[in-house]
Amino acid sequence: MKLIKHLFLIFAITAFICSCKKETSTTSTVTSTEKELPERTGQAFIEDDESTTVLSIAIGSKDHTTLVAAVQAAQLENALVNAGPLMVFAPTNEAFAALPEGTVENLLKPENKDALANILKYHVTPGNYSKDFLKKFKKLGQANNGYVKVEVVEGEPIIGGAKILASIKAGNGIVHVIDKVLLPPSK
Repeated sequence: MKLIKHLFLIFAITAFICSCKKETSTTSTVTSTEKELPERTGQAFIEDDESTTVLSIAIGSKDHTTLVAAVQAAQLENALVNAGPLMVFAPTNEAFAALPEGTVENLLKPENKDALANILKYHVTPGNYSKDFLKKFKKLGQANNGYVKVEVVEGEPIIGGAKILASIKAGNGIVHVIDKVLLPPSK
């Protein structure tokens, strides 16, 4: 049921974006009352008819608005629509709210873009592994060139101390919803 709600939200957002048009005037055969779609370029706007991307899943989730804002602030949207496969550990809004007061606001500042990008890349692993398959690992190589520890506690995989709350398949990988923000170890 939850997946159906996510798919419906993604469909609604896609329909809304497609309905946004701007007026143009031209001297060709197009009249001034006809409209065309706004120019949308870049890999983040490539349509995938087969399925959704890990980014569109996050965008369609009311529980991941902070994550989406962080991805946009770090300008990592294109990385999350790549062919993949990508495994994204997506902290909920509650996970971000559990960070010390002011942490998120500070990270969203333009001068902290690199630090924010490093943290977000620590939530991305090349691959497409189910929750059960993750139990086979001791650590995972992350997109920031770091490693996150994997433990099995009471039969459940714990990724960097975070519990997986849900898993949603995407066309370019999988989104594992987690209850904690993963912070890369200090170098």
